[in-house]
Amino acid sequence: MTPVDHNYCLILAGGKGRRLWPWSREMFPKQFIDFFGTGRTQLQQTYDRMAKIVDPSHIFVNTNVEYLDLVTQQLPDVPRERIMAEPIHRNTAPSIAWANHRISHIDSDACMIAVPSDQIIFNEEAFKKNVLEGLAFVAANNSFLTMGVKPTRPEPGYGYIQMGDPQEKYVYKVKSFTEKPDREFAKMFMDSGEFYWNTGLFLSNVNHLREEFSRFLPPVLRSLDEINVHASVQEEENYMQEHFTAYPNLSVDMGILEKSDHVSVMKCEFGWADVGTWHGIYEVLPKNNENNVVIDSDVILDNCHGNIIKLPKGRLGVIYGLEDFIVAEKDNVLLICKKEDSSDLVRKYVNETQMKKGEDFV
Repeated sequence: MTPVDHNYCLILAGGKGRRLWPWSREMFPKQFIDFFGTGRTQLQQTYDRMAKIVDPSHIFVNTNVEYLDLVTQQLPDVPRERIMAEPIHRNTAPSIAWANHRISHIDSDACMIAVPSDQIIFNEEAFKKNVLEGLAFVAANNSFLTMGVKPTRPEPGYGYIQMGDPQEKYVYKVKSFTEKPDREFAKMFMDSGEFYWNTGLFLSNVNHLREEFSRFLPPVLRSLDEINVHASVQEEENYMQEHFTAYPNLSVDMGILEKSDHVSVMKCEFGWADVGTWHGIYEVLPKNNENNVVIDSDVILDNCHGNIIKLPKGRLGVIYGLEDFIVAEKDNVLLICKKEDSSDLVRKYVNETQMKKGEDFV
């Protein structure tokens, strides 16, 4: 007899990706872009990776209604009933709560991993091993499990998890969680050896997760069950289109990591990076002899050091005497700025450019 597979995956693909402007725009954000020239978008690579770990029929996708067509085009093997399209942008807590509700009605013994669609995984085999170990842990324990990676630099753009008492091999109770500390604190965290990066990969069995969310989120889905516990996928979809706005704009980090007493962290070694900011991408990608990172672009560099460059196909960049800059061009926008200033400047100039031109640049 074939054993029943209770492992499920949720791919989170609803973010706007504004910090990688101008390549990532609100109407075509980074998860739908083949950013590194591999032939597959970030969303497709995430699906490919997870389909090697869980049954592809157990993979669900969360997105926004604005991106529903992009998801269906890029993931034609995922049927519409496994895509949850939110009517407005919210953070990860409501997204995971909705997926947990749908999956638990399919399989009351399910264990789920929520996976962002915009990450770099360097060791696929180690990742598969860690994910399966994590799913086995949450199947046997009522705990919310996050996957941690040892810091390789004092990165202020990531969340940090402090390990507490050991529970099992490589699994520890979470002692504290700090979201995006300044660089000085990030260095202290890294030097202490007690803190790991929060990868944004979360695991739980569906029953425990439902109990956790019932404590911290409005009873949107519980109300649906009271009305119609056997609601069809379409009935659930219609209900959520009307009631999803009742959810706060709350991340699962703030909703559970910072509040629950039943949170654990697994020490993982698969190698990880968040494709979130230009500076973050620069830190993890291979450099040439002058410490420049050139992403799928045709360039001639002379006396240039420490830059990150991303240009469109068919465009030749000739750059002289530049140091520690971002040079990124996409469609009607050319961005040139210091790496360390990128996040604040992108936020400022996205808004200014949008107002000046009357166009949707983000």
